[in-house]
Amino acid sequence: MDNTLQPAYPVEQPQEERRSVLRRHGRLIIGGTLFLGALIYFAWLAFQGSTVYYLTVDEIRAQGSAAYGVQNRVSGKLVPESFEREPQGTLASFALVDEGGSHTLPTSYNGVVPDLFFNEHSEIIAEGSYGPDGVFHADQVIVKCPSKYASQAETSTQPDYSQLETESS
Repeated sequence: MDNTLQPAYPVEQPQEERRSVLRRHGRLIIGGTLFLGALIYFAWLAFQGSTVYYLTVDEIRAQGSAAYGVQNRVSGKLVPESFEREPQGTLASFALVDEGGSHTLPTSYNGVVPDLFFNEHSEIIAEGSYGPDGVFHADQVIVKCPSKYASQAETSTQPDYSQLETESS
């Protein structure tokens, strides 16, 4: 048996002993903070690259020369009767328009167009760059499927595309 008396209050550890404990835990805290910071940074980078933001036809036309050569996504509807393809080739040209918009955006795409491309209710997203020639040169074309739950009144009304402006105003 140990016959030493225990003090009723805690005895302070020597200052050197406290420093070594803080030093050991401090390194762990710093390492954990750096790891957590790196994890948050990489998660932010991953989400930043996966965000899908696109401009409307009117927005990219309003940017003018500031949009030249910049990689963008543009959303619009296919202007009926505007689709043309080179014979024996994959180069296609067509025009996009906003719903209710006042401008069209001439677009060119070299590749195979998706099957739903010619559906008048589909929304088209073209990814590429806007050129000084006033044509959006798409590297990729995505077609958003029309909603099968759209009301009959929405799907039966066709906007009049004959009055749209195709040149910069």
